[in-house]
Amino acid sequence: FADVDMAGIIAMETPKVIEWLDGFGSEWGKIRYADLHCPTDGTIPGVELVKVLKEQAEKNGIEIRYNSPAVDLIADESGRVSGVQVKDANGEYTIDAQAVILATGGFGANAEMVEEYKPDLAGFGTTNHAGATGDGITMAKELGAEFVDMEQIQTHPTVNPETQTMYTEGVRGNGAILVNKEGKRFVNELETRDVVSAAILEQTDGQCYLVFDQAVRESLAAIESYIKKGIVAEADTPEALGEKIGVDGAALAETLKAYAGYQAAGKDDEFGRESMELPLDQPKYYAALCAPAIHHTMGGVKINTACEVLKADGSAIPGLFAAGEVTGGVHGANRLGGNAVTDIVVFGRIAGTGAEAYVEANGGHTEAEITADGGEAAAAPEVQGNYKDGV
Repeated sequence: FADVDMAGIIAMETPKVIEWLDGFGSEWGKIRYADLHCPTDGTIPGVELVKVLKEQAEKNGIEIRYNSPAVDLIADESGRVSGVQVKDANGEYTIDAQAVILATGGFGANAEMVEEYKPDLAGFGTTNHAGATGDGITMAKELGAEFVDMEQIQTHPTVNPETQTMYTEGVRGNGAILVNKEGKRFVNELETRDVVSAAILEQTDGQCYLVFDQAVRESLAAIESYIKKGIVAEADTPEALGEKIGVDGAALAETLKAYAGYQAAGKDDEFGRESMELPLDQPKYYAALCAPAIHHTMGGVKINTACEVLKADGSAIPGLFAAGEVTGGVHGANRLGGNAVTDIVVFGRIAGTGAEAYVEANGGHTEAEITADGGEAAAAPEVQGNYKDGV
């Protein structure tokens, strides 16, 4: 189960987050399948977040360093985190800081770490970017951080097994169904990710097809990228589509006909799907091969409601804060789609505000010093802006 206090914070802070983003000129007035706020213009949420927050950082004179991985957290003799060791093309150097926020993401792209905590996922593909290797978890472990829910690793049910392209849940949310290689539906497509993933793995070859029509295609811009990649088959009729993907065309046509009937009646007699916006009867027809792949790691460092990283005895590691997928306890055993977007912004703001308060309470300032190995401290860059509210 998710930590009750953490879940409560997400629920209470989300409206403030939306207002905060709107204040930057980023409109989030669209709700996708009832659980995710999205930009009003249909932009992918993550893309919009990176764009807007990067603009705000640059506007406030905050330096962003690329291709500069952190390799170690530095702590003084008292155990207080006092900086980060960083590596770039010129070697390693130290950033001295009075507080550090760990926001390094999960470990879904680290096959060895995934197998360590959940052996039955050995050999699975992943939807994660190449940098999701759990480095932050390794660094925090060296400082005695406590961990929670490390074995809770979520698979995303609809991922192309050849290219590892993830089909957004918006495809199913906007009307698509899942059929097996016999041309039959086998699950409520809008069930939780763990349920849908398990159902797919029980089908022939542990795979299935995401099937939709022209109306669904036109309802979601993301589909165009899948078509452009050449991973979506299309045809003028269900029978012809079945032939293209090696599925019994007559069975597929019958499945789509039955689904259209359920949609018209407003009741799915087979699997109890409640949201059926479209009857899936508008040519052309489309099918995309999919199978489950590792998607999100719910486990990570244990934090309190101030985003301080905790030790096994419950005490905070002084000067170390964390937010996002590197933390555990926020989502429990099964993260709901869309909640990671909320997680990173809500707790990112809390971590930023908490780190600022920590520095001020300890008589410090918020500028960092950068020291090359063997060199002297460089002057801190001049920074403009009033960094309140986690900015």
